[in-house]
Amino acid sequence: MRIDKFLKVSRILKRRTLAEEACDKGKVSVNGKPVKPGHRVKAGDVCEITFTGGAVKFRILDVKETVKKDEAASLYEIITQ
Repeated sequence: MRIDKFLKVSRILKRRTLAEEACDKGKVSVNGKPVKPGHRVKAGDVCEITFTGGAVKFRILDVKETVKKDEAASLYEIITQ
């Protein structure tokens, strides 16, 4: 699955366009490398998103095309905030 879609499906970012913009600005990295919106992610990848107020680092546990709102947090685990 593409990183921009994963960020939206997992509800880490609210909209896919926001995820695309963050990737284009170099604020999203996977396994320590900055990525483009089309980068493919899989379970086990470690992602980091840099925000103005800090950064969030998380590990992808599962990749699903769609999930319910209550189950979105089960797709990843937060490593640091």
